[in-house]
Amino acid sequence: MSIILTSVDSFTTLAQIGDPTPEAPPLADKLLRFVRYFTWFALLSGIVSIIYAGGRFAWEKWSGSGLQSPKMIAGAMLGGVVATSAGTIMNTILEI
Repeated sequence: MSIILTSVDSFTTLAQIGDPTPEAPPLADKLLRFVRYFTWFALLSGIVSIIYAGGRFAWEKWSGSGLQSPKMIAGAMLGGVVATSAGTIMNTILEI
């Protein structure tokens, strides 16, 4: 009978523990700043690569050489889709 009373007593003790308040981990602000800089770098590099591929496409069309730039444009657009959906992909992975 004392075992049952001890287990009931421990459950009531655990039920009385308060909810902890969320707290940011150390160096979280610096990590978030790095992520923001990386996001801007990814967006800027995507825009620059599409502009470069467009200029190269015009040059290849004008000079009559083989067209390699449509692959570059498709790659830049695919990279942009992956970069912009990275946050959603990570949230989905972390929630599993």
